[in-house]
Amino acid sequence: MLHKHPLGLLVFSLLLIFGGGLLAWFTQTDGGRIDVRDIRFQSDSGATLSALLYVPENATPQNPAPGVLAVHGYINSRETQSPYAIELARRGYVVLNLDQRGHGYSDPPAFAEGFGGPAGLQHLRSLEFVDTDQIVLIGHSMGGWTVLSAATAMPEAYTSIIVSGSSTGTFGVPAGDARFPRNFGLVFGQYDEFSATMWGSPTGTGIVDTDKLKTQFGTQTTVEAGRLYGSIADGTARQLYQPAQTHPANHITRSGIAPVLDWVQTTSRAPAYLDPQQQSWMMKELGTLISLAGGFLFVFATGTFLLTLPGFAALQHAPSTAAGISGRQWWLGALIAIALPVLTYFPFQGFAALIPTSDVFGQNLTNGFMIWALGNGLISLGLLCLWYFVLGGKRDGASAESLGLKPPRAHRWRYFACTALLAISVVMSLYLVLLINHSLFTADFRFWVVALKLMNAIQFHEFLVYLLPFTAFFLVTGCVLHGQLRTPQDGTVGRVMTRNCLLMGSGIALLLLYQYVPLLMGGTLSIPSQSLLTIVAIQFVVLLPLTGAISTWFFLRTGRVYLGAFINGLLITWLIVAGQATHFAFT
Repeated sequence: MLHKHPLGLLVFSLLLIFGGGLLAWFTQTDGGRIDVRDIRFQSDSGATLSALLYVPENATPQNPAPGVLAVHGYINSRETQSPYAIELARRGYVVLNLDQRGHGYSDPPAFAEGFGGPAGLQHLRSLEFVDTDQIVLIGHSMGGWTVLSAATAMPEAYTSIIVSGSSTGTFGVPAGDARFPRNFGLVFGQYDEFSATMWGSPTGTGIVDTDKLKTQFGTQTTVEAGRLYGSIADGTARQLYQPAQTHPANHITRSGIAPVLDWVQTTSRAPAYLDPQQQSWMMKELGTLISLAGGFLFVFATGTFLLTLPGFAALQHAPSTAAGISGRQWWLGALIAIALPVLTYFPFQGFAALIPTSDVFGQNLTNGFMIWALGNGLISLGLLCLWYFVLGGKRDGASAESLGLKPPRAHRWRYFACTALLAISVVMSLYLVLLINHSLFTADFRFWVVALKLMNAIQFHEFLVYLLPFTAFFLVTGCVLHGQLRTPQDGTVGRVMTRNCLLMGSGIALLLLYQYVPLLMGGTLSIPSQSLLTIVAIQFVVLLPLTGAISTWFFLRTGRVYLGAFINGLLITWLIVAGQATHFAFT
């Protein structure tokens, strides 16, 4: 259907993108009653910080409204806090959703100047429509440290604070006690992966018995969830909320959002009180999810349409006769393809510490992903060569053509240039559509931890740096999927795409099951020391199958692995780089 009617599907993908964007805009503006502004401001050092500012219609210089500084966690961005901002703005609060230093569109490096928290609080207080006597600080994970840094720098500049999945006395943030910080609320999930890091307990439920939390709450006995300790009037109020959820679920569940709404409205003047359970932010997430799905569909539709144009039509070519492995050998090859990324995921990313942060490789986590991709690519290439040259692959009929590697005999460089131009055209078209969507609706393409965002100049520089190694990985992957593991019995396009999606993504899904089943049964992650990379892996359950689908779709239309690999390299490098923290201080 897509091959026959690419224009129809292209139109459908655009309807999804802009329809989802409209739904997101309508939800986050509460039907136009809240002004959502994409702003930039300067810290005392001259660094530029980025934020989304939510201004309800009741907030004016003549009638200033209470303000909220909301900050996301590590390797997230300002949009991650939109559920809190949407709900609090609906309740009459002015909300500043800050990009931490080195995150989103705020200047790097990450972790600098109290993560950007003091500058964010200072800017919020400078707004003439904000009541500076009523300021609440909220933060998730490292965003909790950000707002705690703001509270430390400006101890008289806020009314209360609530953090989710975070703690005092961690990563340079001062230790808390019964008086610092003022009116402290804590949301900490029963299955939080960072319980040991934050509060010194192997489990989320166990933090109630740690000396650290008891000191924070001014008690010598077990801290009771739901009980109000101290006095709001005296600034010594403390309350623990313990929903049955994980760390990354804090900002994407009703049970994670409700405690924050409760604490903010309890400890400050609520201009338009609403029950904490009354929430509408989910429709914004649905809207950006629809846009994200439309964006992914746009890649298939645009690429297919461009292949019909005279300049690119020559790239179309039926795949050669399959000459891959079969029978038990195929199942062994499939098992290796599934297991390899899982077995190397934690060890290979540990090697990222060997790459010093610089103006070349400026993102620590992306360095880890690059090493993981290159390592898997090299191992896969070695196994592919072993099969081809030693174990009889070449003897049994495998060739550069059956592997999808052989370009046309004539004009080879023209072929590669044309293929690269087509891939760039597809991804640039998607970028342009995202730019229009953001301009119209102040929304990107996202759901939870999977997000396509616009890039700033520094991120585009990093995109160019990381593009080659990620593309190389997808070239090798394409040879394995469409050469070694392709058989004459492959069947329909849908069946082949489904199989390759499973080959690409099921290993990471199994890794997450291995990690989370013990945790959700009341224990810890199977490998507790890898909590961060475990959470980061969630996005690859979506992204790796997507790359398998893109690779397969365009291989079946061009008979070669290059177009799919080039599109995957461009798309995944963009997605990763735009969503990661930048640790080098570019000037």
